[in-house]
Amino acid sequence: MSPRRRIGRVLVAFLTVCGVVTGASPAAAATTPSLEFANPNSQALYGSAYTAALDNLLRVNTVGYDAGYDKSGLMDPAVGMVRAGGGYEQPWTRDASINSWNATSQLSPALAANTLWAVVDKDSAGALRVQQDDQQWDQVIWLTAAWHHYLVTGDRQFLGNAYRTAKNTLTIRENAGTAGFNPTYGLFTGASFFNDGIAGYPAPPADATESVSTGSMPWPGIASGMYLSTNEVYYAAYVNAANMAERLGQPREAAGHRAKAAALKAAINRHFWNAATGLYDYQLLADGTRGAYQEGTGLAFAILFGIANSARARSILANAREMAWGMPDTYPNWERYSEAQPGRHNAIVWPLVQGLWAKALARLGEENRFAAETTRLAKLATNNSGYWEIYNGTTGVVDGGWQRLGDTVKFHWGSEPDQTWSATAFLDMVHTGLFGLRYTERGLSFAPNLPAGWGDVTLRNVRYRDADLTIALRGAGTTISSVTIDGRPSHAEVPATLRGAHTVEITLAGATGGDRDGDGTPDAGDRCADTAGTVSGCPAPTHLEAEDARNTGGVKTNVNHTGYSGRAFLDGLWAQGAASSFTLHRASAGPGSGAVTVRYANANSDARTMTLSVDGRAVRQVSFPKVSDSWDAWGTVTFDDIALSGRDPVVTLSYGAGDTGSINLDWLAYRGT
Repeated sequence: MSPRRRIGRVLVAFLTVCGVVTGASPAAAATTPSLEFANPNSQALYGSAYTAALDNLLRVNTVGYDAGYDKSGLMDPAVGMVRAGGGYEQPWTRDASINSWNATSQLSPALAANTLWAVVDKDSAGALRVQQDDQQWDQVIWLTAAWHHYLVTGDRQFLGNAYRTAKNTLTIRENAGTAGFNPTYGLFTGASFFNDGIAGYPAPPADATESVSTGSMPWPGIASGMYLSTNEVYYAAYVNAANMAERLGQPREAAGHRAKAAALKAAINRHFWNAATGLYDYQLLADGTRGAYQEGTGLAFAILFGIANSARARSILANAREMAWGMPDTYPNWERYSEAQPGRHNAIVWPLVQGLWAKALARLGEENRFAAETTRLAKLATNNSGYWEIYNGTTGVVDGGWQRLGDTVKFHWGSEPDQTWSATAFLDMVHTGLFGLRYTERGLSFAPNLPAGWGDVTLRNVRYRDADLTIALRGAGTTISSVTIDGRPSHAEVPATLRGAHTVEITLAGATGGDRDGDGTPDAGDRCADTAGTVSGCPAPTHLEAEDARNTGGVKTNVNHTGYSGRAFLDGLWAQGAASSFTLHRASAGPGSGAVTVRYANANSDARTMTLSVDGRAVRQVSFPKVSDSWDAWGTVTFDDIALSGRDPVVTLSYGAGDTGSINLDWLAYRGT
């Protein structure tokens, strides 16, 4: 049995125990799709990242039913819910909404519904409302997730309860004294979407020492200010409330919501669009002062929600700044922060933002830019043993960012592991980006983005209502040249009434020519189209930086010592199961042998051992002598007579049974003999 299929069965078994797989109809059952690339390099990167994301959502962060969260009375006690992540035990309104929108509604409708109801309570009269965890947008983003859930499932009972919840929640927000509606501008006030820390705001409204609070809403200028993303989330909420009302046969209420949406859209374009920068501004303070800064989620929402017309969407693409490791939260660095000490919500990469940006790029058919953003997140995950909360935008190192605590102190936050919305961001990149899944009331349509150089790809076991789909993409590009369902020509849409197992095969054309990684090998013929190299476009095995390897079991990037090469080194080889795997791209596939040299640090009192494996088979235990009493000192060790076969053999250094581990890694080199 392949590792991929074995992991899938383990996940299904776990979900069955937790009650996520129940005796409910197929439309409510959980699924664990498998992603299979014909290109082994794509499989190693994107396939591994996809499997890790599924594991994050459906195993690590799926927890059992808790009656304490069932204030709505609508949760199913036989089904669990999704928490925010390894460092956060709660479902949280914003996280529950984003995770359901990104992936949970698709993969496990019953789990998604329970998670959405876990963040709904009732007022004193018993009326349903979305709970407010911290910020006002906690309540509002829920409406977008709820409408998406209905499109995925067609669940009319859910829709009725969701619409009652939506109406009550919008009324609360419209009449709120704080973070409510400002009629002068026709905009909603309060903090920007998910930026609940003051590090996400320039001065003003902050000051140079962040003297009022590390949170955002205690600052008067933020509470009364207006922010791009927040108003876009409100716009989407009105549109989706109108959609709900229309589907429930209430056209008058739908018209009222649409009128409010239209007025808000006009106000956003009037007050936030900046012709000089070609972007939407980030903030508008109550006194009319505008802030011409870049907000990643705000730019993504402008495209996704249709707030930006075609010309403005293209302007955003031309003028938006991305960092080396992805679209940042806010940009550029505020004066009180820097590239060396980026703010927690400023010039730093949150995968949540990357996912929304990639979704927007895919919506516009930006094949190569979509490929680049997806590749960045796949590498961040596979280089760091999974999906963390935040990464340094320049180095890609796991980094929680900085925040001021008065005149002299800066606090360096940790980045939490197993962050759920980081994992669901990647799942969404695959589902709605790569495969172009689009849910409508009529059915499931497709608008794929398959970059040149990635190779043909198949997504199996995709549950859509009462259908079980295998979706195969052939060719490359964004133009659909043919579609077959079960071998018969068809349109690029699966009707909502389809039942049973079916295979959808889509042939694509029109891939954008180019050289994404700039290594001189065109993408179409590049075995590693998104990683520069000289061996058929792949990195040569003569020097592989450890931070670029596939790292699991807690191994992650770090920069807290000196003397390393590349952008970082690896730590975390401290417990059994930790491993770092290097793919050796060779010019030919024939058998051979050679020497493996590793640069490492060992400041322990003695030599340490690891297990060296090739293609998953243990070769021998290897020793790493002590280098120095300092972890800033590095040494090398060579292991001879390592036999290889195949074009892309994988050499792994792991902390196995009987090993002592506890070293840092810098690079690995292979030279044939």
